[in-house]
Amino acid sequence: MRKRAFIIAEIGINHNGDINLAKELIFGAHKAGADAVKFQKRTIDEVYSKKELDRHRESPWGKTNRQQKEGLEFNIDQYKELFEFSKNLNLDFIVSCWDNVSLQLIEDNIDVDYHKVASAMATDISFLKSLNKTGKPIILSTGMCTETYIGYALEVLENVEYVLACTSTYPTSAAEVNLSHITTMKKNYPGYKVGFSNHYNGHDACMGAVALGAECIEFHITKNRTMYGSDQAASLKNTTA
Repeated sequence: MRKRAFIIAEIGINHNGDINLAKELIFGAHKAGADAVKFQKRTIDEVYSKKELDRHRESPWGKTNRQQKEGLEFNIDQYKELFEFSKNLNLDFIVSCWDNVSLQLIEDNIDVDYHKVASAMATDISFLKSLNKTGKPIILSTGMCTETYIGYALEVLENVEYVLACTSTYPTSAAEVNLSHITTMKKNYPGYKVGFSNHYNGHDACMGAVALGAECIEFHITKNRTMYGSDQAASLKNTTA
């Protein structure tokens, strides 16, 4: 019998900067039977321009984009706390870093089980080469990538374990899910485990992906889809949290 898919509960930024909510979601992922939880890490001034950060944006943390971005970020001590909390529940801990500064900060302080490459980072050669230096296994998401970009990223990266089919709309409509890409990727990239990163706000796409042979399923989780945040509507409600 084929081994079941590796299940990643993506908390991402759905914690809204609240470490207690983050722990609640981690515990819910554990109770639901997930294998791993995943977070995101950004160095605000590295990822965004001053003009973008100064732009007006209403949020629970203020009236600028900078205040919103800073409100969503945990510091490294908080990440250490979340790492220990996850490990005590026997969950793998995964981080998607969005810049080299964040990557080095995570590497210097946390022994992550995987690094996840967001599809938006798949063409950043400097970042991909920095990932190689960590020696950690890598999960590559392909939502914003053409087949050419996927192939090039795989040529640069040295430790890729999973390549995830993905549609980068939040939430993804049923017509956009494109599960057939899993079959295409299994044919095109036979040396890698192929999985599915879900942004459809139901369970159907994940079940279909497993039926097509996906070896990894990643999906966002939330306490409530109506909470503040860009990813909440594309998330599965964690009823065990």
